[in-house]
Amino acid sequence: MSADVLRIAAVGDMHCRKTSAGDLQPMFKEIAACADILLLCGDLTDNGTVEEAHVLLKEFPAGMKMPILAVLGNHDYESGKADELKQILTDGGISVLDGESVEINGVGFAGTKGFAGGFGKSMLGPWGESAIKLFVHEAVDEALKLEAALARLHSDIRVCMLHYSPIQETVEGERRELYAFLGSSRLEEPINRHSVSVVFHGHAHVGTPEGHSATGIPVFNVAMPLLRARVPEHNKGFRLYELNLKEATDAAKDAA
Repeated sequence: MSADVLRIAAVGDMHCRKTSAGDLQPMFKEIAACADILLLCGDLTDNGTVEEAHVLLKEFPAGMKMPILAVLGNHDYESGKADELKQILTDGGISVLDGESVEINGVGFAGTKGFAGGFGKSMLGPWGESAIKLFVHEAVDEALKLEAALARLHSDIRVCMLHYSPIQETVEGERRELYAFLGSSRLEEPINRHSVSVVFHGHAHVGTPEGHSATGIPVFNVAMPLLRARVPEHNKGFRLYELNLKEATDAAKDAA
């Protein structure tokens, strides 16, 4: 990391399986050579099993010393082993954020899984059957976790990582009937309120690689299948983003 730039590698939706040994090693080796920090934006495993989590950990190069932060995705919850996955990843040196935040070299990182519910005027409201209210409650709870994580940060520069999208723009390209299940505008509200510098998410495999929040904050969809298919310069499967620390600090102070 230089004094002026933080090189962030971000990728989601690796969907590591028991049979994936060796598949991700080239990508992680390249990341180790070019980035200062790695963000894993959910769906780290395909079925949320402990076996898949162990396979994933073996994909990282020996002696990879950069900080690695992660949030879980919906696939990581499939087998009901999310807590075990978190512990395995933590024991392997990965910091799993679930409504938590961490500051690294003066840069704050906040993360949570997020949830579905739709965007803007199409966002689902808590009205009607109890099942609908429970669904919306989950989305609200994830937004509140993100709000709390961002509020705990004291750094001027804030980076947000999610699995679900906080804006509609980066899910466009998916079938429109799926939009409501790919993210929620409720996640965008704390991002704008806390003047986040940049946002990374996954989940929308055939969405749009980048967009902006209502206040102009850059939002990147780093789902690995999307990057490999649609972004030639990121065909290794991850996005490398250079965060200019001085510009980000100045922008945060102007927004305060």
